[in-house]
Amino acid sequence: MSTTTAESSAPVKKDSAKAPRRARRRGENTRAGSLVSHGVLIAASVIALFPIAWLVFLSLGPDKDDYLHPGDIWGKMSFDNYSFVIQHTEFFNWLKSSLIVTLGTTAIGVLIAATTGYAVSRMRFPGYKKFMWILLVTQMFPVAVLMVPMYQILSDLKLVDNYFGLILVYCTTVVPYSAWLLKGYFDTIPFEIDEAGRVDGLTPFGTFLRLILPLAKPGIAVAAFYNFLTAFSEVAFASTFMLSDDKYTLAVGLQSFVSEHDAQRNLMAATAVLIAIPAAVFFYLVQKNLVTGLTAGGTKG
Repeated sequence: MSTTTAESSAPVKKDSAKAPRRARRRGENTRAGSLVSHGVLIAASVIALFPIAWLVFLSLGPDKDDYLHPGDIWGKMSFDNYSFVIQHTEFFNWLKSSLIVTLGTTAIGVLIAATTGYAVSRMRFPGYKKFMWILLVTQMFPVAVLMVPMYQILSDLKLVDNYFGLILVYCTTVVPYSAWLLKGYFDTIPFEIDEAGRVDGLTPFGTFLRLILPLAKPGIAVAAFYNFLTAFSEVAFASTFMLSDDKYTLAVGLQSFVSEHDAQRNLMAATAVLIAIPAAVFFYLVQKNLVTGLTAGGTKG
């Protein structure tokens, strides 16, 4: 009886020694895969952040030729470049001009693009499809081709060297793309919401203003961010249509540090860092809706 018991207990120990292998869940990475993905992300982050860090580093060098010997900057870092730009240049006038033009372009451009995209998304008027393609065709022309006729038009309207004239020029650039973007986003909003607004007695514009726009905040954020960056960083139109020094935008004012025989790269670096601050602040304000708005517009054609 004892022999039988010993023989029967042996297989039990053998089976218990084999622990069942845990099945890997769907989407779960192995340790090697995690190391590779983290390594790639770290490398991409370094590549993305290095130009910014290098620009900040060069802005701390007090001499204009420090970029040739960057190792010497460590021993003489200072904020003299920032003090000079703020106190001895037209930086605040440039900032004022940039904010007027940029915020004006953002507000007017988003308003026109939103109403245009909503009309094409909801209303079936004759030629509504061709209208969107016509907007897209306007993006095919390079700046050099558009500059001469635009200058002639602004000259006839007495809008050369005028903030509103430059805002209108920028709107011709940002509205077509923003209208396409918002049209795709409005397509993702159910049409039943418009019908519910009409049942409640709202006009089409009231439905758009009170029901559709609150739902379209992510798309509006993306369009606003695109308009802001386009107007904030544009150089060619601003340097052509703004003739007064005190009306230069920041992007145009940055060019004043480069002359035919000299280039004050240390001051350019400091000014570039200061220029990046408003764009970073605006990005922080809209970043909550930015990712959602970038991905939502492509769910319907």
